[in-house]
Amino acid sequence: MTELTRAERTSRLLVARLDALASVASKISHVEAERLVELASIATMHAVALETLQAERAEAIWREAHARHPQLPQVVVQLPERIAA
Repeated sequence: MTELTRAERTSRLLVARLDALASVASKISHVEAERLVELASIATMHAVALETLQAERAEAIWREAHARHPQLPQVVVQLPERIAA
């Protein structure tokens, strides 16, 4: 699998995860929804740190998800540059 293919796959998985979270956000408590979004943000940070997703693309995915799904709780995603060697 090439780096580009891996990055595209990671992007698709993140978009799908955020869309799925948005679809259930109104059916669960706000605290539960916040926790699920927090877990997605942690997964995003790991993907960026492992260089399977570029930080700029990750930020765009989160912005687009909140534009499409305003009911998603807001969390601060602090993306690392990469994992220290």
